[in-house]
Amino acid sequence: MTTQEIAERLVILCRQGQFETAQQELYGKDAVSLEPYDTPEFPRETKGLDAINKKIRHFTDMIQETHSLEVSEPLVATNSFSCIMHMDVTMKEKGRMNMKELCVYEIKDGKIISERFYM
Repeated sequence: MTTQEIAERLVILCRQGQFETAQQELYGKDAVSLEPYDTPEFPRETKGLDAINKKIRHFTDMIQETHSLEVSEPLVATNSFSCIMHMDVTMKEKGRMNMKELCVYEIKDGKIISERFYM
């Protein structure tokens, strides 16, 4: 798949809330996920597809209700792309949260090898 095709597919799946499907389909087995900072729930860096899948399952398990989920069209370069994700959710332990982040992805050999989130 090209960077454009990967970007378009990721956006479609994320808009449907199918984050784990997106990872299984589009990520390399050695992918890295980078958060802006460490939290008690999530480390700053997560390595490997299995660990990234576990991280997204943990995140979705923390959600009580999704009020809205928006993902922008991707901005695509040769080997990377970005999009903005906006989630309005009620978290089981923290109440309602309005989260907006810039998501940046790097591609190599037709797979996402890194994702980085900026708030």
